[in-house]
Amino acid sequence: VQLVESGGGSVQAGGSLRLSCVVSGYSSGVTCMGWFRQAPGKEREAAAAIYTGGGFTYTADSVKGRFTISHDKTKDTVYLQMNSLKPEDTAMYYCAAVSDWSCRLSLATRSQYIYWGQGTQVTVS
Repeated sequence: VQLVESGGGSVQAGGSLRLSCVVSGYSSGVTCMGWFRQAPGKEREAAAAIYTGGGFTYTADSVKGRFTISHDKTKDTVYLQMNSLKPEDTAMYYCAAVSDWSCRLSLATRSQYIYWGQGTQVTVS
């Protein structure tokens, strides 16, 4: 499984960005996908995650109401729509995936994700 992110960039506070993560390889085996972010000097944290079978999503309190995760099975792509961006959203954003049916029970747990993209930078000023 390979993950390729895109959509990052620089934006002013209050603006929007949409991140995309395309899954290739054994994409049909992926069961959970997440967007994690890491700011300089801070731990990598889950921003949002989704169970590809439907019915389970996770959104961090810090982004709730502003970020929305979605999954398009036909395109093997997961999106993160980010609205009302704040300077504190500045970070490297990583797409992650796992092939384990139990992942939906702990979507925000970083350690369960075994596939990672290279990251895309989001800067909010």
